[in-house]
Amino acid sequence: MNDSAAHRITVGTGAAAREIAVLREDGTPGRCGVLWLSGFKSDMAGTKAEELAAWARSTGRAVTRLDYSGHGLSGGDFEDGTISAWAEEALAVHRAFCKEPTIVVGSSMGGWIALLLARALKRASRPDDAPLAGMVLIAPAPDFTEELMWKHEFTDEIRARIMTEGRYERPSEYDDSPYVITRKLIEDGRDNLLLGGAIETGCPVTILQGQRDDAVPWQHALRLMECLALDDVVLTLVKDGDHRLSRPEDIARLIAAVERRAGEAEAETGAEAGAAAPADG
Repeated sequence: MNDSAAHRITVGTGAAAREIAVLREDGTPGRCGVLWLSGFKSDMAGTKAEELAAWARSTGRAVTRLDYSGHGLSGGDFEDGTISAWAEEALAVHRAFCKEPTIVVGSSMGGWIALLLARALKRASRPDDAPLAGMVLIAPAPDFTEELMWKHEFTDEIRARIMTEGRYERPSEYDDSPYVITRKLIEDGRDNLLLGGAIETGCPVTILQGQRDDAVPWQHALRLMECLALDDVVLTLVKDGDHRLSRPEDIARLIAAVERRAGEAEAETGAEAGAAAPADG
């Protein structure tokens, strides 16, 4: 990726300030935009992000992508990162760049960040915030630090090491270098847990989940769906799909889901505008 093409914004103040890299392409006015949120230790140059950006470009829709601090082109140290910090960055980028109704697309951890973004926007209720027109979540992993790592993956020995040494080098099947899981990440994750109660995004949600996902079990998506009781939710289980869901057929399924949500939102806006026209006349 060309570093010079990225915008830069500063999120946080003082010692907590970090420089976040953002790719933004404007679209046709009146059309929904797309905000891409990557997964844990992934960046905005991945296959799904690139393919989604190409589709948005071809259909005249704005697309915004970011690298969280400690990821990709952004500043900061990965080991300093937390769910709170990455969610704060997503909110700052949304407010700075997304000016149109937006379909948020979150992959894995990005699904957790997307849900936290929706909660933050709902709580703030600022009239200048672009509304979320829909959400598409790919193998969403809300609460993964607690539910998938701490409770199920980590042994007593690993948990003790994290608490005493402050870090654990977790081998990765996707990267030559290990993922460093810090005590700070685990403890901060507990401040952002969502699966214990109702989650209200305020927009339609589509979940795409592989049933051969060895990182986020498909049952995790079912649990999330139960928490989204107040939203319009569609869950698609891909029987032979893995965690990445980045095969050509998976990409086609992703783009179709985003296109469907964007089309629904645009049609609703058009219908409302049409209904208002006679009264204005």
